[in-house]
This record gives sequence, structure tokens and C-alpha cells, in this order.
Amino acid sequence: MNGVTMGGKVTVVGAGFYGSTTALRLAEYDVFDTVVLTDIVEGKPEGLALDMNQSRSIEGFETKIIGATTTAEGAGYEATANSDVVVITAGLPRKPGMSRMDLIGVNAGIVRGVAENIAKHSPNAVIIVVSNPLDEMTALTQLATSFPKNRVMGQAGMLDTARFTNFVAEELKVPVSSVKTLTLGSHGDTMVPVPSRCTVNGKPLTELLDSAKIESLVDRTRNGGAEVVALLKTGSAYYAPSAAAARMAKAVKEDSGEVMPVCAWVDGEYGINGVYLGVEAEIGKSGVRKVVESALTAGEVEALKAAAEAVRAKQADVKDL
Repeated sequence: MNGVTMGGKVTVVGAGFYGSTTALRLAEYDVFDTVVLTDIVEGKPEGLALDMNQSRSIEGFETKIIGATTTAEGAGYEATANSDVVVITAGLPRKPGMSRMDLIGVNAGIVRGVAENIAKHSPNAVIIVVSNPLDEMTALTQLATSFPKNRVMGQAGMLDTARFTNFVAEELKVPVSSVKTLTLGSHGDTMVPVPSRCTVNGKPLTELLDSAKIESLVDRTRNGGAEVVALLKTGSAYYAPSAAAARMAKAVKEDSGEVMPVCAWVDGEYGINGVYLGVEAEIGKSGVRKVVESALTAGEVEALKAAAEAVRAKQADVKDL
């Protein structure tokens, strides 16, 4: 125990690689009493929970993992009741050659069903959405739950930022801890890198790499998920994504006030109104305490506004999905 009081409950919906890895990370933090892992494949979450619980004495954590098989009709969701935080990973991953947007039809139905069941059993939860296409599924979850918008957010920016940081560190052969990067905007084509906030040991990235090299690293970051999918062929990334989602859930549990890039409801900040978008936000037990308006250059703000409009057009359609 590291000085944080244990307590509370977190649910991870979907026991695929992303969900199960997220559940294990959350359990190993040892800050929740219970991690509930659900899936529609009968026995899968129970089997994974059994296996994870048997690792507790080796890894030295007390959090109990509970597996629960659920149905689309809502059976089994009783196990998730009164969760403080819920991470929604349900839905199909991409296959090689697919864009995140190709998943919108099938995943919208899955995510809407999950969101309605969560709202019924955990009306006070903070929800972290990771299902793709991310910005649209986050908007859909808020509509389906009717939760206050601060209690529904999406995981994207932490992952994109982590990918960018890793690529910069590898390019410059420096420790990842010396690199700070930031990406905002959507999770996908309109991701907005923020070069003015990217540093290595405090030095601006623009002084260390030429603009063509930075642009190629940005491109690789934007396509970071697709690069992994193309290599794996049978699924998508889950180690880095689960680390990002678990850290967000931990910040909620600990009411830490940590500022993280997340997909949050933006209403007025940067002159952008009424859209879920990747921005920096202060995270605590109420979810998004506030959107933090970063110091951006005029060009970066313009790119963010363009991303907002691209996302807005697609989010307007999700209520009908």
C-alpha cells in the first residue's frame, strides 16, 4: 500500500486483450477494492479473473478481480453495480487495412447497449470510453447514459502522446523520461501535434530535429495504431492503450487533479463549442474537473478548430446509430 486508501470499484467492460490488460493493471495498482471484468463470451471473464487473482501473492496486491459474463439484454450487469469508474473496451478491433471509422456501425450498437446497462446499475460512475472510433463512441456513450458530460471521457490523447514520445526518444536516442510531447484533436486523421509543447530535456524539439523529420514522426504517430494492426494481423494494440486507460481511471479514483490529454466535452475553450475533442483536462473523482486551455500557437489553434469541425460532423450522426 502506497499511502492511498483502498476502496471502491472499477468495472472494465470487454475481456479481450485491451480489457483484460487494463483490468490487470488496475488491480496491480492496489487502489481499488474490486476490479470487475465483464464479457459476453461465457466463462471468459471468470477464467481470467481466477488466473489474475492467483497472481496476487506473487505481485503483492490485494485488489480482488471478479469476472462476470453479461448478455446484450443486460443479464449479469448486477456484478458491476455501484462502480465508481467504468472503462468501456467493448466492440470489435480493427483488421489490417481498416480505418477506425469502418467500425462505427457495428461498435455503435455494442457501445450503446453497454452504456445503457452501465447507467442503470452505476448511475454515479465516471466512464472512460476506449472503443473505436473513439471520439464518436465517447459522444454516443454520453447520449446513451444521459450522464453529465464531465463524467464521460475518452482515452486517445494519452496514447497518441505516448507513441509520439516513444518515437522521439528512439530517434534522438534519449531516455523516454527526458521527452515531453503533446497531441490534441481527434484520435485519427485530424490528430493535432503540438510542436510548441514538445521538448527534450527542456529544449524545444524544433531545435533538435528538422521540420521534415518531426513531420515524419507525427505521421507515424497518427498511424501508430494501424502500424501495430498491420504487424499483428489478428487484432490491435493493447499494452500502451491499456496503460493509458488505467492511468486515467487511477487519476479518477485518487482524485489526483492530474492534467492529461483526453477526449473531453469542449464548450467554449479555444473558441470551440459543443463537441467531444482531444484536449488537456484536469482529472478527478468527478471525471473531467475542467478543460485546461494550453498555450498554443495560432496555427495549432486553427488545426484544433479544424479537428473539432471534422469530429462534430461525425458526432452529429451518432445519435441515430
